[in-house]
Amino acid sequence: MTAVAVITGTTHGIGRVTALELARAGHSVAMLCRDLAAAEVVRQEIISEVPRADVRVVPCNLASLESVRRCAQAVRNEFGPITVLINNAGIVSSRHRRSADGFELTFAVNHLSHFLLVRLLLDRMARRGRIVNVASRAHFRARAESMNLETINDPRAHCGSIQAYARSKLANVMFTFALARRLAGTGITSNCLHPGVVATHLLPAWLRAVKPLMTRVIFDPDRGARTTLFAALAPELAAVSGVYFDEYQKVQPASALAIDVERQEALWSASEQWTASGPWSIPATPARLRRRRFGELQHTL
Repeated sequence: MTAVAVITGTTHGIGRVTALELARAGHSVAMLCRDLAAAEVVRQEIISEVPRADVRVVPCNLASLESVRRCAQAVRNEFGPITVLINNAGIVSSRHRRSADGFELTFAVNHLSHFLLVRLLLDRMARRGRIVNVASRAHFRARAESMNLETINDPRAHCGSIQAYARSKLANVMFTFALARRLAGTGITSNCLHPGVVATHLLPAWLRAVKPLMTRVIFDPDRGARTTLFAALAPELAAVSGVYFDEYQKVQPASALAIDVERQEALWSASEQWTASGPWSIPATPARLRRRRFGELQHTL
C-alpha cells in the first residue's frame, strides 16, 4: 500500500520542503493549496527532483469552511488511506479581518479549518497514521483573555495581530492534546511542534533582511522543516502521541494554558459547533472495519 501524505500550505517555506522530502521518501503527496498556479510550480519542481513522485494539487482555501469540505471530499475520492496528515499552513493578519464564514481570520485559517479538515479525514487515516500540527512557541505568549470563546470573533475585542497569532497557535496545541486523548488505543497519533523561527513570508521584511547575521536564531526553510519531518517519519515515534516538540526535535512542556484540559474541551466543543462537524466518533481503524464488515456479513446470512 502506498504511503499518502496530505499537507496544507506547500507553496512556501517549510511546507514546500516537507512536500518535497515526503515525496522523496516515497509518499504520494496531496498538496492542499489556495494558490493553484504557485502550487503547480512547486509540484513541477518536486517532480524534477523526484521524477517518479506522485504529487497532486488539491484546491483548498482555509479561509472558507466550504472549501475545506470540498477539499476533504476530493482527497477522499483521489487517495487511499492517509499515512500522515500535516496541518502546516498558517497566516498572520495585520488587522482584524473575517473569514468567509465570519470568524476572525487568523483563528479561522490556523485553527478552525484544520480542525474541520482533521474531522473530515479522520476515518481515512491509516492504521498507524500520524497527525502533525505545526504550532509555534508563540503559543506561550497567548493570554487567557484572548481565548475567551464568547468574544473571540468580536472585532471590538481584537487583541492585535501578534496576540491573535499566538492565540491561534495555542489553539493548535490544545487541539493536538485533546485529539490525542480521543485517539488513544486507535494506533493513530497526534503531535505538534515548534519549527523554529523560520525565514518565510510570515516573517516581517526587516527580520528576513537581517537573517544572514542571525543564522543561529532564524532558520532557513530546509532547517525549519526538520521537526515536521521528524514527527511525520521517525520510526521511534510510531506510538508517541500528545506531545509538543521543539525545533531540535526534543519533547518540551507546553504552556500552562495549553495543558488545561477544561480549556481544551471548551475549545473542542466550540470548534465542533462553529464548523458544524458533528459529535465526535472514534474512527474505524482497519481492524475495526474488518470486524464491522464481518458482522454485517453475518447479519445478511
